[in-house]
Amino acid sequence: MPVADGGPPERRGWDDALGFSSLSRVRLDTLLHELLDRVGDVLTGQDRLRSLLDAVVDLSTDLDLQRVLRRITVAACELAGARYAALGVLGESDKLAEFITHGISDEERARIGPPPRGHGVLGLLIAEPHPIRLPHIGDHPGSYGFPPNHPPMDSFLGVPIRVHDRIYGNLYLSEKIGADEFTEQDEQVVVALAAAAGVAIDNARLYELTDRRRQWLQATMEISHVLLGQVERDEALQLIARKTREVSGCDVAVVLLEDDDPGELVVEVIEGVDAEYAVGSRMPIREDGLLSGVLRNGYPIVVDDIAKEAQSGATDLASDLVDDLGYTVLVPLSTPTGARGVLMVSRRRDTLKPEGFFDVELIATFANQTALALERVRAQQDREAVAVLEDRERIARDLHDLVIQRLFATGLQLQGMSRLAKKPEIQERISAVTDDLDATIRDIRATIFQLQHRSDRSDLRADIRGLANEYASSFGFTPRVDLRGPINSAVPARLRPQLLAVVRETLSNAARHAKASSVKVDINVLNGQAVVVVSDNGIGTGMITRESGLRNIQERAEEFGGSLILRANEPSGTIVEWAVPINFDD
Repeated sequence: MPVADGGPPERRGWDDALGFSSLSRVRLDTLLHELLDRVGDVLTGQDRLRSLLDAVVDLSTDLDLQRVLRRITVAACELAGARYAALGVLGESDKLAEFITHGISDEERARIGPPPRGHGVLGLLIAEPHPIRLPHIGDHPGSYGFPPNHPPMDSFLGVPIRVHDRIYGNLYLSEKIGADEFTEQDEQVVVALAAAAGVAIDNARLYELTDRRRQWLQATMEISHVLLGQVERDEALQLIARKTREVSGCDVAVVLLEDDDPGELVVEVIEGVDAEYAVGSRMPIREDGLLSGVLRNGYPIVVDDIAKEAQSGATDLASDLVDDLGYTVLVPLSTPTGARGVLMVSRRRDTLKPEGFFDVELIATFANQTALALERVRAQQDREAVAVLEDRERIARDLHDLVIQRLFATGLQLQGMSRLAKKPEIQERISAVTDDLDATIRDIRATIFQLQHRSDRSDLRADIRGLANEYASSFGFTPRVDLRGPINSAVPARLRPQLLAVVRETLSNAARHAKASSVKVDINVLNGQAVVVVSDNGIGTGMITRESGLRNIQERAEEFGGSLILRANEPSGTIVEWAVPINFDD
């Protein structure tokens, strides 16, 4: 029976000397190869373990959340030997709010289009947060397919990332390099990386939160420091909006404050967009609106898409103000004195909200501190206004007690001298000077009333004189205006527009029909009655053929229990006298 070749003579000699048969030699070679393979696997495992430890150390040295997420994606791709990697961050309603990729260029991402929202296998990993390893992703029954221009991907490995008891996001790996699919060892390494990534993400988020709180505190201190000095209200509001936008990272900040009308908020400041047209616009506070909810409850309200709410009519904010805004936080601005307002911070609709972007509690705390600072500015302005009013009151008192009395005494002396004068021309000149003194005294009295007028109320005296100036071009001269009594303080708000309408109507009639060279408006508030007398030296009323204007005036008088008298002026012209009581409930 032939014997198989046992190798070279020298080898056969040694094997025969050691007692090895040919079959034993084959088994020994097999064992040696297996041993070498095991040694290679151990060395490879040690290299991967060393790489994993290096990645964990690398993650722990960075506290910037976006850089940490980027490093996790790159490390997972390298450790698993994948061509492509992605990290999806879960947002509201367990949808992908952020999608970080590695292995795909920016040009390829632009051609692919919007990032995925969590359908197909990606959604399966969100619904069932357990590692998934597939040799062919397209064969899975839950596969959703790829959009156009997406690179081909076959093998797949997905691993969830946990931060404490919450799923923060998922690691997606595809296209194993040098093999048809990912191995169990790949899965174990990526799972270990995901565990370390959860700790690194948590640390980065805590650091980010601490840093944001520091920034909010610094912004609050800066605003308080500025407002402790002399600062204008508009400047203070602009500073508040700018700091809110900077620290929160939002795109738009708006300050709305309650005006004299308690049913409306006024847009005082807009920061972040070119919307000067909206400054000063009024937002009615609807009972079922967002503004009403914020002011009534005193708590912030978060809206995912403020533009959508405005388009549907579910909010009382003007649609042109929020038409391109998305995620929004509305925070109340309230003070102990009852002043109210709303601070609104928003992101644009075309930008994603990063994890931890808005900290509503920090914004609310900042708003409370800001409201107190605004209250101080208001108190400071009130003190300044009181000081101005006191100074004006002093000037008015001096004019009344000193200047007017001296002019009055001078007028009496001139009248006495007039009786002693023999020549008529001297008497006429003294009478003219006396008339000038009377006119000067009336002008000074009007100035006193102006000084005593409160700036927060409409100036009826100025409005009446303004009407007279309006008709100067129609007459060719400015009608003379003589105002007596506490017109600004005594005439009720409800009567003021009626009185102005009467003055306008009578001046308009005189300008169209009287052909006068002199028109005078006398208004006297005395003994609980407001009397308006408009006289001219024109052609008179003659035959009145159209009474609509006079009828309107008479109806205005009768509405308040007053009267209208129309009579001739001697030697020519017309006198219109309109009188109403002012002692009624406003």
